[in-house]
Amino acid sequence: MAKCHIQNAKIVNENEVFTGDVVIEGNIIKNISRTPLDPLPSYPVINARGKYLIPGIIDDQVHFREPGLTHKADIASESKAAVAGGVTSFMEMPNTVPQTTTRGELDRKTEIAAGSSYANYSFYLGATNDNITEIRKLDPSLVCGVKLFMGSSTGNMLVDKNDKLEQIFAESPVIIVTHCEDETTIQRNIKTFRQQYGENIPVQLHPQIRSAEACFLSSSRAVTLAEKYKSRLQILHVSTEKELELFDNTKTLREKNITAEVCIHHLWFTDRDYDKKGSLIKWNPAIKGESDRNALFEGVLSAKIDMIATDHAPHTLEEKSGTYFNTPSGAPMVQHSLQVMMEFVKKGQITIEKVVDKMCHAPAIVFGVVKRGFIREGYYADLVIIDPEAVSEVTKDNIHYKCKWSPLEGEIMHSEITHTFVNGELVFCRGEFNDKKASMKLVFERQSI
Repeated sequence: MAKCHIQNAKIVNENEVFTGDVVIEGNIIKNISRTPLDPLPSYPVINARGKYLIPGIIDDQVHFREPGLTHKADIASESKAAVAGGVTSFMEMPNTVPQTTTRGELDRKTEIAAGSSYANYSFYLGATNDNITEIRKLDPSLVCGVKLFMGSSTGNMLVDKNDKLEQIFAESPVIIVTHCEDETTIQRNIKTFRQQYGENIPVQLHPQIRSAEACFLSSSRAVTLAEKYKSRLQILHVSTEKELELFDNTKTLREKNITAEVCIHHLWFTDRDYDKKGSLIKWNPAIKGESDRNALFEGVLSAKIDMIATDHAPHTLEEKSGTYFNTPSGAPMVQHSLQVMMEFVKKGQITIEKVVDKMCHAPAIVFGVVKRGFIREGYYADLVIIDPEAVSEVTKDNIHYKCKWSPLEGEIMHSEITHTFVNGELVFCRGEFNDKKASMKLVFERQSI
């Protein structure tokens, strides 16, 4: 049985920071004390003085590439990188090979994760133009949601028939999460720039091809459908200032049927970074201008944006070195998302309480994740210790992704994730991994909040 006594930590939980002790027994948090506890016989002690203790991060949007694309990544390698970054639970996307569009493929992924994942796991069923029967049969307690591509991206899972979109929003028993970019607008923009540049379109034009207009048209359509059918909707990776008009910050999170997520790269990079980073920061939706980034950050602070995730999407460096049309979109981010947010904390742009709210509490609430996302007695002991004074550089030598690169290489981080617990087991400690994995399949209380 796992046991641990964490002493003197600065505990960050439910909008406050206080110094205290946490006792882990088995896979749960047994005790939380605001006063020092006497040492417990046979309990290993971690003195966390000067360090933060937060709930494990729940990342609702990752691509771990297994099955079928394991030359880029796999569940073992990317979950390992995840726990090194303080991510203890992930929800993985369906654009693998084969695509996860049936319950059989969902079960296959679950079996893989049960034997290889360092972090807790769940998998989305991918919507298509013809799998509404599979969607109807989903068990809301066992599936994180349905992924709906309302714009083409890696894997070509675009759902483009109006009647099928209506049916999905009307009948899905689980939350619908959407990739929103209007395909007609994108194709029109591609035609325009192809006439000028041929096949050699500069990557700097990516945010003009996958434009703010394309994002807003598609996101507003998703919101309209969700309002019509009273669906639970989460719009993923919001990337523009204009889209913020669609979201409400007058309700509490538990009162919202429509929620929004922003990704780390849209908060960190701007279109000026294409000159230096090139296709390494080619994502869908595209990284856009500084005004968009600033507005997104303000959306996080104002509660129009409800959570922060990564859209971790690794490709090999060889794949990312092609011409515009031959270079896939996406990049790896899951190992460094918390460190990036801690950089913003260091600069005074956001509080650590708000970071924990958006990366731990909010995903647990929106998806109804059972007994995770908070530091509470009786909850699963998914916990992360952060040293806010450590300094390190992101280099190939300390990257744990299978693809062995990051768009953040060369960045200096002023914090370090020192310990990560998953279900009470210390799976990561100061750069070392414990192969005695303790991950579990995520269970959900409800899909309507």
